[in-house]
Amino acid sequence: MLSLVTCASVSAFQTSRLAAGRPAMHNTRSLTMMAERTPLIAGNWKMNTVLSEAVSLAKAVSEASSTAPDVDVAVCVPFPFLIPVKDALAGSKVGLGAQDCYYETAGAYTAAVSTTMLDSIGCDYVICGHSERRATFGDTDEDVNKKTLKILSEGLKPILCIGELKEERESGETFTVCDNQLTKGLAGVDAEAMKNVVIAYEPVWAIGTGLTATPEVAQETHAYIRSWFVENYSQEVADGVIIQYGGSVKADNVDELMGCPDIDGALVGGASLEAEGFGRIINFVK
Repeated sequence: MLSLVTCASVSAFQTSRLAAGRPAMHNTRSLTMMAERTPLIAGNWKMNTVLSEAVSLAKAVSEASSTAPDVDVAVCVPFPFLIPVKDALAGSKVGLGAQDCYYETAGAYTAAVSTTMLDSIGCDYVICGHSERRATFGDTDEDVNKKTLKILSEGLKPILCIGELKEERESGETFTVCDNQLTKGLAGVDAEAMKNVVIAYEPVWAIGTGLTATPEVAQETHAYIRSWFVENYSQEVADGVIIQYGGSVKADNVDELMGCPDIDGALVGGASLEAEGFGRIINFVK
């Protein structure tokens, strides 16, 4: 088991050797740059809701977002409900997101949804590389990269998901997995395009399981991810990139998670389906 200090003391990359099996990298100055990054709280509804529930939930999220002026908010909803949810969000600051896309523009790809289609109905974000897409539908890192590039080319914002399996965490491979997924997923994405990329670190063992990485463990990995951008892009890119945490984020743990210097928001699954709880997550208290 990991032996970690409190989240407040885990600035930049002090704990880089604890569970990762990779050497320390550049300090990311997270504590000084944190205020310049606007947190993004995004709900991933997955394969849930029917039309009436989706519209009702969207209206509730819209209302909850009005009391969180310093937080960006988005909902990533099932394809059939994108337009009615967009209508329900009208006049609010809540962004509309899709949960996936295909990397071809058009053609004989039955059941596929293109970024052109998503852009035409007013989407802002598209999730790509979610572990459930990787595990259940066979998305490879190369597929994820094609989707990321296509999303960016359409002028949309990808939420690129990365994260390790339980056995990879236990064997000290967390940073290696993140390095591999970032390297392959962002191939061909330059520094300018990175301004529109959101990273979501989701330890697979914590998604939908009720398990949550402690703030210390989450901060440790987020600090590594930010230092990865220092080494592979620049300090400027690292300082600006939004890195969300995902993995059983709930109303009763969001405050502590959001108190960590390198956690810039959350990609919320099950808890985003409950209006009151998700409203509390949006209105987290540091």
